[in-house]
Amino acid sequence: MQIPYTVQLRSDTGLFNAKLGVWLFLASEVMLFGALFSSYVLLRVGADHWPHGWEELNIPLATLNTVVLISSSVTMVMSWASLKMSNFKKYKLYMGLTILCALIFLVVKAFEYGHKFEIGHYPSYNTFLAIYFTLTGLHGLHVIGGIVLNTYLWGPGSYMWKTEPERFTNRVEVAGLYWHFVDLVWIFLFPVLYLL
Repeated sequence: MQIPYTVQLRSDTGLFNAKLGVWLFLASEVMLFGALFSSYVLLRVGADHWPHGWEELNIPLATLNTVVLISSSVTMVMSWASLKMSNFKKYKLYMGLTILCALIFLVVKAFEYGHKFEIGHYPSYNTFLAIYFTLTGLHGLHVIGGIVLNTYLWGPGSYMWKTEPERFTNRVEVAGLYWHFVDLVWIFLFPVLYLL
């Protein structure tokens, strides 16, 4: 017996179950990051002195990471569009590029963290670095989650394409919504932490 609305749209929402579920999940994630951004604003406004991001952080590396993540959003859309056009080979290529971009993002972030640790700038160094490591660390965990999900859809999960192509395409679309959220969070983190 198949669960209803895994492929067909629900009559009450116009969405299939997984898409509705991911939107609800993303709403909770917006609240999580919203609370952390609010904490950042309150800490910054209440501080006598607040270091600027360009004084503490590596803007060129963060800019590179921004380009990498925006590129990964494009490749994620292209992987889904390839499935819509029934081109599984292109799907594999674009999903592979999405995963590669995510890995590049993490490697660059590891270099950035490594440099901070080398010079003794840990989260306990000051309030700015505490919020920086909290926000970027949580974001990094979300990137890792996206890598795990997308790698599954690129590898063993892709066998569903042979039996249920429409349902598999829906799964990739839902994974894409999550991935775009992860990218969007970084687009807010970059200027708030690095440029202001």
